[in-house]
Amino acid sequence: MGAPASALRSITRYRLPATNHGGRPPVRATPGRHGSTSPPPDPPRRSTTPRPASTCSCRAFRTATFTDVELRLLRRSHVESWVKQMIAAGLAPGTVHTRVQNVRAVLRGAVRDRVIATDPSGGVTLPRRRRREHAMSIPTPPQVGALLPAADDRFATYIAICASGGLRLGEAAALQVGDVDFLRRRVVISRQVQRGPGGTVELRAPKHGSERRIVVPDRLLTLLAGHVEHHLSSGDPERWLFPTPTGTPPHQNTVGHQWRKATSAAGLTGLRLHDLRHFLASGLIASGCDVVTVQRALGHASATTTLNPYGHLWPDAEDRTRAATDGLMSAALDDPADPLRTGWR
Repeated sequence: MGAPASALRSITRYRLPATNHGGRPPVRATPGRHGSTSPPPDPPRRSTTPRPASTCSCRAFRTATFTDVELRLLRRSHVESWVKQMIAAGLAPGTVHTRVQNVRAVLRGAVRDRVIATDPSGGVTLPRRRRREHAMSIPTPPQVGALLPAADDRFATYIAICASGGLRLGEAAALQVGDVDFLRRRVVISRQVQRGPGGTVELRAPKHGSERRIVVPDRLLTLLAGHVEHHLSSGDPERWLFPTPTGTPPHQNTVGHQWRKATSAAGLTGLRLHDLRHFLASGLIASGCDVVTVQRALGHASATTTLNPYGHLWPDAEDRTRAATDGLMSAALDDPADPLRTGWR
């Protein structure tokens, strides 16, 4: 349902100033707009909220079915109707949760500003999300191996470093030649590319706690050296490792297009580039790495962030007990005087 610009602004005014919008002043609440006589709130403080969050918020507001309803007249039934519409449209439960949370943040801001008395989204039933361990897709080594020859030669190295280093899309896109330390066999992650307005790309610091050095195995080091030699005109340390024809770091859409081509050519459907992080995490855990090691490899801010999606992959107490008793029984059964083997009673 379409929404008048004024109605949309009256709802989003509580969330969007956090991004500063290029310095444009925030839309103020007025008695005529909201039917409230409360004074306008203080000017917004400088926020570190990343731009993509505001983009997601805007998308949530534009898809809402109640943007033409005055804020003071908004009811729980409006939000429930919107949720039902999203479910009927086939949106994933996680997407529904995210959109509702974005709108809920705005509504709670309106409550704090005393524009409305209560949050009309409170108590709305949302679709049940699958447990992370059941929803997670972990590529197998043969699948990753099939992706590399199926991808464009330049993009194959991009896939390899994401799989071996657990890099996020934007982190790999922002790599420069100087970030690869061939002598110490490691790569420095110090920036990321994010999608900007109008299809542009913006360089930003990595997510909190994500700046790190990743170790590079010899096979990947050989791939990186060959990539620099064959696809880059110079070894300038500030040159982008995966540049576009115009010399800029690749846009998210460009990476997505190359990824879809590679997965299609390899006959792999439903696999996301982000799943390569799961590939690395599961491999490290299977090799016996502890949670702190995996946390640092993935650039997570805390061990809790690592345990939430991957905790089920670590052996639990039963697994460790079973392994220990199996070792004891194996030693006992291998004894020369073992009655089961010698027939002694």
